[in-house]
Amino acid sequence: MFTKILIANRGEIACRVIQTARSMGVRTVAVYSDADAQALHVAQADEAVRLGPAPVADSYLRGDLIIQAAWDTGAEAIHPGYGFLSENPNFVDAVTTAGLTFIGPSADAIRAMGLKDAAKALMVKAGVPVVPGYHGENQDPDFLSQQAEQIGYPVLIKAVAGGGGKGMRLVEAASDFLENLASAQAEAQTAFGNPAVLIEKYITAPRHIEVQVFGDGTDAVHLFERDCSLQRRHQKVIEEAPAPGMTDDVRRAMGDAAVKAAKAIGYAGAGTIEFIVDGSDGLRADGFWFMEMNTRLQVEHPVTEAITGVDLVEWQLRVAAGQPLPLSQDALSIRGHAFEARLYAEDVPAGFLPATGTIDHLIFPAEARIDSGVTMGDAISPWYDPMIAKITVHAPHRARALQSLSAALDATQVAGTVTNLDFLRGLSRVSAFVAGDVDTDLIGRHSDTLTAQPVADVDAIAVAAATAAGLPDDPLSGFTLWQPLKRQIILRFASDEIAVSLVVTGPASCQVKVGDAQVDLHRKAGGWGMHAVRHGRCVTVFGAQNLTFDIVDPLDRVTDATGGNTVLAPMPGLVRDVAVTVGQQVASGDRLVVLEAMKMEHVLRAPRDGVIAEVTVQSGDQVTAGALMARLEDET
Repeated sequence: MFTKILIANRGEIACRVIQTARSMGVRTVAVYSDADAQALHVAQADEAVRLGPAPVADSYLRGDLIIQAAWDTGAEAIHPGYGFLSENPNFVDAVTTAGLTFIGPSADAIRAMGLKDAAKALMVKAGVPVVPGYHGENQDPDFLSQQAEQIGYPVLIKAVAGGGGKGMRLVEAASDFLENLASAQAEAQTAFGNPAVLIEKYITAPRHIEVQVFGDGTDAVHLFERDCSLQRRHQKVIEEAPAPGMTDDVRRAMGDAAVKAAKAIGYAGAGTIEFIVDGSDGLRADGFWFMEMNTRLQVEHPVTEAITGVDLVEWQLRVAAGQPLPLSQDALSIRGHAFEARLYAEDVPAGFLPATGTIDHLIFPAEARIDSGVTMGDAISPWYDPMIAKITVHAPHRARALQSLSAALDATQVAGTVTNLDFLRGLSRVSAFVAGDVDTDLIGRHSDTLTAQPVADVDAIAVAAATAAGLPDDPLSGFTLWQPLKRQIILRFASDEIAVSLVVTGPASCQVKVGDAQVDLHRKAGGWGMHAVRHGRCVTVFGAQNLTFDIVDPLDRVTDATGGNTVLAPMPGLVRDVAVTVGQQVASGDRLVVLEAMKMEHVLRAPRDGVIAEVTVQSGDQVTAGALMARLEDET
């Protein structure tokens, strides 16, 4: 076994690998960018080495610096985590050439599965079913459009390299094909350096079920399936294992196909075979098709660990050290049911835009497994994925596990940045999901409810006002003998300002008036009925929904006179493309600027019909949140 390994990653996966390595007596080396100098994974590792500035191209993608760090610290092996260099065969070659061990598959195995078109051809040869589509080299737009017509709409355009939903577009009509093709190719070029795409038939009632495989280069086993159908923008939100509705014969067929795929490339290490499954009439042994293989550990691996009792990171280290597979297929079994929810810093009502901010308050339930790379006081950086934590629960059966998930989400508290926590809570209670009737369109069908702007009720406003007032815990403080204590407080929720009148009425009580409504509050255990925290000039109230209010200083006002003329950057990012020029006539919804931020491409569109009066950015510019990108001429 290794005595020291370097982890070429950051955040929660680096912390996860450190945890297992420490339990095995293996020392760890972390690497970090300037943005991560105070990060949790740096603090937890035995040693840490700076790579460079915040951009990934200058830090976490610098394979040469990572290898040098391994040499300098005496690490014998490199664990890639997921993302970054984890599926880069050239990096694997460089690691092995440097006399180090790569904790993962061989460069040849990664190359075999790295391009989706070549991987599908290999799977056909191995006897694994694949989705109908075009996987050839011809990338001419007109030719691809003809192929889409022959396959039949709806179709999926997918980047042949990479994953995570990048370079992927669903096209439902021929008239939309060319625009979506150009967008997918541009995003693929940005994310993977390869604009090539393939075209696949889109299954109309699809489920995304993947099988965890593990090989030692000679033999391979599967550790059963995970259902990852709950997705938005082709990115997973809640995963579960095993898949609801799975039968023994379908599980056997999918497991056998997954093992065939792994053995076909002499796979060593942890990998995932992803299948698209037709869920229109239950699960069938002839109703699933290979999509792709992820030649690395997956984000959602905790649910597999929960139902099998296997530490997949420990297996990775043992196999990389030359040991055989720890268990045979017959020795593996499923125990209970598990769910994982991904908690992100993102603005759901604004279209799941990644968010930044400082985590001023953070509480997780003790009953759940929490995989996180942040702690209270950390900043969510615009440079990297905005994940805060993965929340995993396990129980003897699905219904109990789902109850545990809902309770864990209710007990989670985050303040200082917007999150998708309320979205996850609502999703965990959608009746179809509760019944196990899942598919990849479930979130879309319920999006109006799940992504609605939260509404602040009078009780929450009253608690926010009482918390904002900062009334002392000492019930006798702040009183006079001749009149009650009165406060006037102005709160802002969303874009609305709320005038609140607060009167202290007793040692541990106050009366709050919001418009015509009146709420009598009584302090209990330091709170006002709902738990709330004040952080800076904000108050967050934790209840049925997490609601954040700004505390308005009446002497510090700025009037917004821009109207609907301006297009602003919703977050810090890199300008990838400017599609308009001054004087150009545009229609509402037209593409103006493409902004790359937090590993995703965001298209900024015209807010109304009009004429471009000003364009303030050009391709390659780095912009801050709220920066002016373009302006329309005033309406007459």
